[in-house]
Formats: sequence, structure tokens, C-alpha cells
Amino acid sequence: MYDIAEPFDILLVEDEPADANLVRLALKENKLCCRLHHVVDGVEALAFLQHKGEKNANAPCPDLILLDINMPRMNGREFLASIKADEKLAAIPVVVLTTSDADKDIKASYQMGAAGYITKPVDIDQFIDAISQLNNYWFTLVQLPKRV
Repeated sequence: MYDIAEPFDILLVEDEPADANLVRLALKENKLCCRLHHVVDGVEALAFLQHKGEKNANAPCPDLILLDINMPRMNGREFLASIKADEKLAAIPVVVLTTSDADKDIKASYQMGAAGYITKPVDIDQFIDAISQLNNYWFTLVQLPKRV
């Protein structure tokens, strides 16, 4: 079980502002004790994880990454391949959260090391429920490595 006394860190990699706001709303509605860090593409996500640049100097290592697939500059597949090839980052669980329900995207994500794949529900109540279930699984049921 995860230590719920301390907020957990989620890195959201999402280029659509409306979808990012929906994730924020769902986390708030579910009263999740977390710090959400938002970046708009894989390039910014890698900079965050590798502490590149002044604004990322004190970036925490996230407990979970929520990853969109279709983004500019570096898409979700390219980002996922990059972090799973890096031994310092490979253990961070990545859950793909995207509008695509294409079997090729689902299969490719798991083959590249995604820990889960969620197709974004269109209905806001279903979306909030999906985030609740994500929380219950990742921060209540499973064990994550202790923070360093």
C-alpha cells in the first residue's frame, strides 16, 4: 500500500488544455491527495524528468505518469520508448490516457512498457469515475517503490 499521508506526484503529459483541465477536475472531484505536474509534450516531459532547465531543477520524480499519445514535437510513443530505455526512469509506471481506442495503439503501448491503457471517456461522470478507479488501483491496491 502507498503512504497516503504524503501527497503523491502525477506527471500529466497532455497537449490539449481542455483534457488537462478535465484531469484536474476529476482529481479534485475524487479528492485525491496529489500534486499534478502538467507538461504539453514528450520533450517537456523528458526535461521535467531529467531536471533540465531552471524550471525543472527541483522537479520531483513522479509516482505515476499519465500520457497522451497524439502530441506535437515528441508524441507519446516516442516518449514512452525514451523513458523505458533509461534505467533511471524505466520503473516509473506510465498509464496511457488517450482518445484512441485503436488496437494498434493499445498493443504498441503495452509492447513499449506501458503499465496501463485507458481510453478517455467522453462523458464527464465516466471520466471522473475512470480517474477514481485509477487512483484506487495505483495508490491503494498496488505497492509502489519507496520514495528516495
